[in-house]
Amino acid sequence: MKTKHRVTTFLVAALLSVPLASRAGDLIEAKTEIESPAVQDQRPLERKIRHELVMLPYFTVFDHLAFQLNGDDLRLIGQVTSPSLKNAAGRVVQGIEGVSSVVNEIEVLPNSPNDDQIRLAVYRELYHGGSRLFPYSLGDYDAIGIIVNKGDVTLVGTVISESDKHFAFLKASGVPGVFSVTNKLVVQKS
Repeated sequence: MKTKHRVTTFLVAALLSVPLASRAGDLIEAKTEIESPAVQDQRPLERKIRHELVMLPYFTVFDHLAFQLNGDDLRLIGQVTSPSLKNAAGRVVQGIEGVSSVVNEIEVLPNSPNDDQIRLAVYRELYHGGSRLFPYSLGDYDAIGIIVNKGDVTLVGTVISESDKHFAFLKASGVPGVFSVTNKLVVQKS
């Protein structure tokens, strides 16, 4: 069953039985310099693409999906833990009216038990019940994405304050086995 705020992943379900929030805010929009009428006309298409990607089954905080829209040409980018998620993302956007071509450049992260352990450990550090970041796991805000590739962690998404951004970085940096942490969290404009 697909829901906007809760998606249970096979990776975590087997190990943790913890539902993960989907991350609609992590999908980036096409960048524009000037708000021309043509750009404003693309906003409904961008919303439709974002919606379809977020509704994919098994899309979790361990995946990062993004896109760039140039006219009716769509480029999918990001990192996912499952090849089937990459394929599903390409399939679901191909059928959207207004999209003529799709280039799927989503990277499938290597299958690694060590990376899986790091993902779970970072998840626990960020979202345990007493953490100030716990509301991000409930769907109250967009969840902080945790991308792990060969021991390197990248945090993606949107947070509500600079202190939350820094706190997430510190928590992820303290996890054993993490080689480096890249903090790509964006502070939401008020």
